[in-house]
Amino acid sequence: MNTTDAKRVLETALICAAQPMTLRELSVLFDGELANDTLKTLLGELQLEWTGRGVELVPVASGWRFQSRPEMRHYLDRLHPEKPPRYSRATLETLAIIAYRQPVTRGDMEDIRGVTINSLILKQLEDRGWVEVIGHRETVGRPALFATTRQFLDDLGLSSLDQLPPLEASGVQESSLGSLDFESLAAQLPVEAGEGGDAAGDAAGDAAAEPPAERSADETATLAEGKPPAAEEPAPEDDSDEPGHPTQTPA
Repeated sequence: MNTTDAKRVLETALICAAQPMTLRELSVLFDGELANDTLKTLLGELQLEWTGRGVELVPVASGWRFQSRPEMRHYLDRLHPEKPPRYSRATLETLAIIAYRQPVTRGDMEDIRGVTINSLILKQLEDRGWVEVIGHRETVGRPALFATTRQFLDDLGLSSLDQLPPLEASGVQESSLGSLDFESLAAQLPVEAGEGGDAAGDAAGDAAAEPPAERSADETATLAEGKPPAAEEPAPEDDSDEPGHPTQTPA
């Protein structure tokens, strides 16, 4: 098979594929007659041939795929004019901590954000396929260790974590996520109860900006297990992400 025919086979398979295809899967198209280096060369040539078009061939974490170029999004969004649901600031901050500091426990995330993390946030990210438990830390309570998935990289069009935008400082900042296209993915994730409002997300973000109070040794051990610290007395306002009880106004 000549080069032109081989590229046409690759092009057809990738356009028709519902998911990214690995080099091993692409090799099956040719009964293993083409080596991986040859396949990479052909894929590189295909990338050049699609330059200047509305669709591009890109390598992502799970393989190779065709996808629309970012500048086409404005036009494609007209096919779905409804406003997609937005992620709250608390959700984005939690995802950013996992992405940049992985593997991390829930206690690690709470120490960084300075507030208790709503368990629904982690469930939402797990259900979306962006984070997963990869093990447990060998410490008190053996808390779960969270990390991002290949699906997370695929959805953002990245092939590795090295392509995440660099942090501007030692801490995880929301501004570091500016170049990541989370908004375009929001339409694929249904809004769950207690997590959809912008006001709730902004409130959680404001709470995260406040420095955490000093914790005792017992509270630190509790956080390492991924549990929120016990409150000594009810507070008039709840600045955490956990849903609180309504405050009653005395008569």
